[in-house]
Amino acid sequence: MLAVDVEAQRGDFSLSLRFRAEAGSVVALFGRSGCGKTTAIDLIAGLLRPQRGSVQLAGRTLFDAARGIDLPVEQRRIGYVFQDARLFPHYSLLGNLRYGQRRQGSAPVIDLETVLELLGLRPLLQRRVQQLSGGEKQRVAIGRALLAQPQLLLLDEPLASLDMPRRAEVLPYLEQVRDYLQIPMVYVSHQFDEVLRLATQVVVLDQGHALLQGDIAAVSLRRELRELVGGEATGAVVDGQVEEVDPAGGLARVRVGAGHISVDVGALDAGQQVRVQMLARDLVLALSRPTDLSIRNALAGTVSTLENDGAHAILVGVDVGGATLLARVTASAARDLQLRAGLPVWALVKAVSLRGRVFATASKAP
Repeated sequence: MLAVDVEAQRGDFSLSLRFRAEAGSVVALFGRSGCGKTTAIDLIAGLLRPQRGSVQLAGRTLFDAARGIDLPVEQRRIGYVFQDARLFPHYSLLGNLRYGQRRQGSAPVIDLETVLELLGLRPLLQRRVQQLSGGEKQRVAIGRALLAQPQLLLLDEPLASLDMPRRAEVLPYLEQVRDYLQIPMVYVSHQFDEVLRLATQVVVLDQGHALLQGDIAAVSLRRELRELVGGEATGAVVDGQVEEVDPAGGLARVRVGAGHISVDVGALDAGQQVRVQMLARDLVLALSRPTDLSIRNALAGTVSTLENDGAHAILVGVDVGGATLLARVTASAARDLQLRAGLPVWALVKAVSLRGRVFATASKAP
């Protein structure tokens, strides 16, 4: 487990941060540029020194201002992946990976063969660093950090320098690392789609302080987050479970709250947990279950909240039996439907995004 409780002053900028990360969890530090995300993980890594507080990892005290403890970077057993890969250009791909092995100070918990499989690096072994794409370089950088046998992995916007296709290439490998390794990870990003794919918890930073923190589902409903991600990305994030897969029909049946939705089958298996995002602009509300519509996903629920969302829009929270969705409707529609807390409604879902798998237990096969 990672436990962070620190305060630091850097010129005119002050940071105060407190959070915990359990083994196998991913805490995303999310916020606008300059909010203190990189400063936070530099304090954890030992690259910067807090003025107050403590950092503990896996039962060891890495830093404690009151007790005068400040372990050097090389003794903290932390893997750090930077925005740019920072590979050694005079080394081969394999040489860069083995540099991480040379730095390990304990019995390995992940070996070179596993890293090659997890990150899809085996086909690239004969290439020099200069022959690698940006996404491939980042995969090597992640592998090098893993081979140092860390008890914690810090990732400082590792996809920020990549274009959209390369980001899409690397994200599944990060998911595999998360699910296999089962150590705490702290992931810095200002891209909320990355947070949705990877994180189990979110800390939203604003000017060096935690504006929000909690699990993805709870944070996704908060106004403070909506102001950061913008109206088009506003929506609810809920965990669902795949109950049935129909490969012939190309659909999977996923339980969400007390109801079910159908999604593209993709690579889903029955029993799998998935993270589901439903954007507020993609939900339609009805007072009775409509028929003869092309929209197939309809969830029975109850209005839980109503909140102004601009001059002529209302953001409606709908409890669908243990999960809350958000729907954006016009103010005139809200009046015509006489929407109010406690009113039974049907939430019709026009589009569903699966934002990465959520595993309760580790899978030790790459």
